[in-house]
Amino acid sequence: MSTSLSSPSDTARADAVLALIGNTPMVPLRFDPEGLTLWAKCEFLNPSGSIKDRLAKTILVDARQRGLLRPDTIILECTSGNTGIALSMVGAAMGCHVTILMSSSASEERRLLIRRLGAELVLFDSAGRYQTGIEMSREMAAKDARYFLPRQFENPLNVEDHEHGTGQEILRQVQGPIDAFVTGFGTGGTLAGCGKAIKHRWPQARIVAMEPAEQALLAGECPCCHCIEGVADGFVPALLRDAPLDGEVKVRSADALAMTRRLHREFGLLVGTSSGANVVAALQVCRELGPDARVVTLLCDRAERYFSTSLFADAVSGR
Repeated sequence: MSTSLSSPSDTARADAVLALIGNTPMVPLRFDPEGLTLWAKCEFLNPSGSIKDRLAKTILVDARQRGLLRPDTIILECTSGNTGIALSMVGAAMGCHVTILMSSSASEERRLLIRRLGAELVLFDSAGRYQTGIEMSREMAAKDARYFLPRQFENPLNVEDHEHGTGQEILRQVQGPIDAFVTGFGTGGTLAGCGKAIKHRWPQARIVAMEPAEQALLAGECPCCHCIEGVADGFVPALLRDAPLDGEVKVRSADALAMTRRLHREFGLLVGTSSGANVVAALQVCRELGPDARVVTLLCDRAERYFSTSLFADAVSGR
């Protein structure tokens, strides 16, 4: 494959895909039994199926503009899956080689998508420690100058993109004051960036982090096992330290799975487990603020990358 945008047609091809990223719709979700309505931004409608397309586009376009993507460059990143898929997609569109480091516990669907997009996939045994892969990427880059590290967990572009991109979209789409913004965190970029944008416009808004109850790091608890892929990777990311947080809500994995299936069956929204967890947390915040509160959350990714996980265990058994 080509490894550089060497002609106007190459650039046009890449830009055609990049233009699909962002400007996702916002939908009101009415929960009749609870008597509550949430505002949900449909990030699963990004072209590779997750909010991480925004990060991949921003960092790689910036690298291209700064001349950091040479013909022999290899984009290298450690990811739980969605960022890897997004980088593989944008890399393919831009004609770049991509290598993804991913925990061997990640779903089979995520592996297949990354490989289908032409990236090399290297699996590692994390032993419950995500930073193992981050350290691996840094060691590989130190030994080979061809590697370019997006550094999603510490790159300030991650926060800036959500502050000036996603956050501004939310402010345009929600009519009137926003009372709360609730979402989980992986890198912390979405929570920090959107939180800053919303707080700047609506200072009274509560910015709330969703955490797996089994791994409530912000609450000072120790890492443990949970079933909400893509969030709470066993450490508090550096980007989250600058987030304007007002609190956190713990969500049990079982409740996240149940809500995700409810979103499938009652709303027709084929989203992943982190989306269900976000909705559980957002409903709790909405109950606290009252039925007229405008509470915004994110539907982060698509369900197709969860077929082999516990999320679809009931579908396999026919229930």
